[in-house]
Amino acid sequence: MTTRVLHYAGLPAREREGADTLPSLVGADQVELRVRQDGREHVLILPEGAVRAVSTLLTSLIEGDRVAVLAEDQELMPAEAAEILGMSRPMVVLRMDRGDLPFRMVGSHRRVRLADVLKLQAAGEARQKALDALAADTEDLICHHEL
Repeated sequence: MTTRVLHYAGLPAREREGADTLPSLVGADQVELRVRQDGREHVLILPEGAVRAVSTLLTSLIEGDRVAVLAEDQELMPAEAAEILGMSRPMVVLRMDRGDLPFRMVGSHRRVRLADVLKLQAAGEARQKALDALAADTEDLICHHEL
């Protein structure tokens, strides 16, 4: 399946001010979603995994982040992958050609799984964390050991 539009959602500042995050749940606590439609109330009890997802979503929205909900096996076009990775579409295509980002061809178009995009993003973040630690160690050696 291929997505055509990568939809982001966000809350305006005035809606974030009055919004609350979900309280921490313990033991047998549960979250109920109540919907009033045509004068009737529907109650849905959210499973534990859904509660974590909804809690993360609400927290991000209240903090002012834009969020997108996508299935991990969803396929993206290079431009959509580029938006998630924070790089240009040509750079994503280069990473595909180098073998850093698996993809498949659909006719003459490239498609990449969201899971693979997120894996590449995590690897980049880990590499950046290691580089930051190396830079800090180098600065420490220069400042404190006159190297």
